[in-house]
Amino acid sequence: MKRWLPVPLLLLLAVVIWLWLPSHDGSDTGGEPFSVTGALSGEDVAEGYPRVTGPEALDFPRDHGAHPEYRNEWWYVTGNLEDADGNHYGYQITFFRFNVDPNAPQRESALATNQVWMAHLALTDSGSGRFHHEERLSRGASGLAGASAQPFAVWLDDWRLDGDGDDFMPLRLRAAMDGVTVDLRLDAAKPMVLQGEQGYSQKGRKPGNASRYFSYTRLLTEGSITVEGERLAVAGTSWMDREWGTSPLEEEQTGWDWFSIQLDNEREIMFYHLRRADGSIDAMSKGLLVESDGSSRVLTLDEVELTATRHWESPLGDARYPVAWQMRIPGEGIDLTMAARTDDQELRSGFRYWEGAIAIEGEDNGESITGVGYAELTGYVR
Repeated sequence: MKRWLPVPLLLLLAVVIWLWLPSHDGSDTGGEPFSVTGALSGEDVAEGYPRVTGPEALDFPRDHGAHPEYRNEWWYVTGNLEDADGNHYGYQITFFRFNVDPNAPQRESALATNQVWMAHLALTDSGSGRFHHEERLSRGASGLAGASAQPFAVWLDDWRLDGDGDDFMPLRLRAAMDGVTVDLRLDAAKPMVLQGEQGYSQKGRKPGNASRYFSYTRLLTEGSITVEGERLAVAGTSWMDREWGTSPLEEEQTGWDWFSIQLDNEREIMFYHLRRADGSIDAMSKGLLVESDGSSRVLTLDEVELTATRHWESPLGDARYPVAWQMRIPGEGIDLTMAARTDDQELRSGFRYWEGAIAIEGEDNGESITGVGYAELTGYVR
């Protein structure tokens, strides 16, 4: 067990999350310990929580902070970096907040809370093919984990993402795990964009199966990383997503393939396929195209052709993930070939999923194009 969290608390958190998740017997994923999709669906556990049911004006700086009344929320950052020798590194850090009981705890204790926090840190060393990752859990009490709006900060133990005083940007990210440290400065090269309908991102047919969702699609990034004891100056670009809700997914939606793409002509693409239990792609799948001037528009499912061209089997033998794709957006003249920087970027912790850096090349209106990105693949564990 990690030295930063006592064993009894780890066991308590595991039991709380296990009891809270729908289908916690593993039936929704064929035995996956904790289901990412299960954590974000379930009409039966939504009672008592507010639901996201339509567009609503966002309020900043308040909405940079936590929304503890909702069942789930996350601050998600990924990036592609290079050192002075051109070696590539990808990174991910995500802070998740879960409300495990719509009723606030009644007992008098500094540790009493209905908020459970989880964070994932990962680093892809593309040159060596090594993938480092760690998961942490904590309760949202006594300063162990939490988020504040102004000054902005989100943290779990010593993993932190902080704003600059009263300003949200630039951000500073600091985190460390065995053999790896990350210390980065991120600053927005483009304004924030709202996903879906003015930040209302509907994933299911019922109004409550939705989330509030906004993104910073191009963050200029510089700083340092340490890998296997070697400190390296790095620079590149990052992407930040913010999302919260109560039950974004329908129970028939068993997973998703999500992509963030940064092209070298300053266009960005977010797109996801929601997969259903019968193997079909859900009609609620969608994305966003961001132009070089920061303007954006929604991409509907029928505008984007996304096909997996190669797969990889987890060494645990119970999951087969796509790791290369062809993406075409005919109406925009975009034709992209995308592939994992290294195939094994599976996070094998309490929540199993694949999240990794991808390389991109292709054409944009007849011009050759390259790019960087990230893919997140859930619901593949058999």
